[in-house]
Amino acid sequence: MATDASAAPPRWDRKMQQRLAHGEAAALGELYDRFASLVHTLAHRVLGDEAGADRVTREVFGHVWEHPGEFDPREGSLRSWIAGLTHRQAVERLRQSQSDGAATPDEIEEKVRAASAAARADYIVTSMPAPLRAALDLAYLRRLDYRRAAAHLGVTEDEARRRLRLGLQLLSTAHPGPRAVAPPAHGGAL
Repeated sequence: MATDASAAPPRWDRKMQQRLAHGEAAALGELYDRFASLVHTLAHRVLGDEAGADRVTREVFGHVWEHPGEFDPREGSLRSWIAGLTHRQAVERLRQSQSDGAATPDEIEEKVRAASAAARADYIVTSMPAPLRAALDLAYLRRLDYRRAAAHLGVTEDEARRRLRLGLQLLSTAHPGPRAVAPPAHGGAL
C-alpha cells in the first residue's frame, strides 16, 4: 500500500538511498511509484508540454538511479531533492527550447520565472498539511467563504480563517516578489 509521499520519514529516505546505491531495482520502482506524479506534474507545470514532462520524468529518475549518492539527507527530504532535480531539469529544457525560437532572452527568463513560481506553488500546496490544503481547496476551487468552509470542515469559523490565512501565507512564498524596473535606455530624465 502506498503511503503519502510528504509523510516519508527521514529514515525511509536514508534507507531508500542505500537501496538505490546497492543497485536494487525494486527500490527504483518504489521510488517511482511514490514520486512520479510529483515529478511529472512539476515538469509539466514548467514546460506546459506532456511529451517534455515525460522526458524530464525519465531523466530525473535516471539521474537518481545513476547518482543516489548526490542526495544528502541532512539537507532535506528525498522528496525535496527530487523536486529540485525536476525543477532544474525542466527549466534547462525550457531554456533550450525557447532559445531555438524567436523569443528574446528577457521573454525566456520571464517564462522561466513564471513557470518556477507556478512549480513552487504546486510543491507548496502538495507539501502543506492536509487541513490547510483542504481549507484552500474549499475556498479557491469550490468558492466557499470561510463560514461555509468552517461548516464543511467541521471546525470553528476562527479555525477556518486561521487555516486559510496560513495556507495563503505559505502560497505567497512561491512568488519571487516584485522585480526591479530597469532604468530608461536613453539615460536622460523624463
